[in-house]
Amino acid sequence: MADETEENATAPDDGAATPADETAAEDEATRAAASSEADAEQPAQEVPASEAGVASDRGAQAPSEPTEALTPKQRRQRGRAAKAAAVPTRPQRSAEERQAERDAERRRKAQIRSARRKREREKASTARDGATREPVAARRGQRPGKQKTRQGVVVSDRASKTIVVRIDVTRRHPFYEKVVRTSATLHAHDEREDAHIGDTVVVRESRPLSRTKRWRLVEVLARAK
Repeated sequence: MADETEENATAPDDGAATPADETAAEDEATRAAASSEADAEQPAQEVPASEAGVASDRGAQAPSEPTEALTPKQRRQRGRAAKAAAVPTRPQRSAEERQAERDAERRRKAQIRSARRKREREKASTARDGATREPVAARRGQRPGKQKTRQGVVVSDRASKTIVVRIDVTRRHPFYEKVVRTSATLHAHDEREDAHIGDTVVVRESRPLSRTKRWRLVEVLARAK
C-alpha cells in the first residue's frame, strides 16, 4: 500500500501542465513578440522606378474590352432612344385640358396675325396717301394704246358676219439664214359682209367680239379674180 501511494504521488496527471511546458510556452511567446516588433520597425521595401514604369506600361497595354460593332441604323436608333429618354415626359392630361391648350394657342396666333395685318394696312395707307396718282384719262392721252394691224387673204366667209383670214409670214432664220414661210389664221368681224373668199383684206385688233373673234375688218385691198 505504501508503494502504491508513493507512485500516485510522484506520477503527474495527464491533463495538468508541467513547469517545463509552461517555460517553453513563455519562451515561444517572447520570441514571437520580438519578431513582430522587428518587422514593425523595419521600413517598407521600396519598389524600383524601372519596375514601376514597366508595371504601368503593362497596365496601359492591357487589351481593352471589345466594343460592339453597330450598323448605322442601330446607331441612329440608339441616338433617338437616348434623345427621347433625355426629354422630360409631360404629365398625363385629359381631353378637356388638351383642347383648352389648343384654344389658347389659336388665340395667341390670332392676335399675332391681327397685329401684323394692322401694320400692313397702315403701311399701305401711308404709301397711298404719299403717292400722287394721275387720272386714267390723262395717262391714256399721254400713252395711247396701239392696235395691231394685219394683212391677209380671206379663206372662208361661210359664217354670218365673220371671215377667216390667213396671214402669211415670210422671214429669214436668224442662225441658218434660210427663208422660213409660215401662216396663221384668225377670225375677223365683217359687219356688212363685204369680203369674200380670195379677197386681200386688212384687219385690226379689237375687243373680244365672240369666243374666237378678236379682229375687225378695216378695208378690202383687192378683190378675187
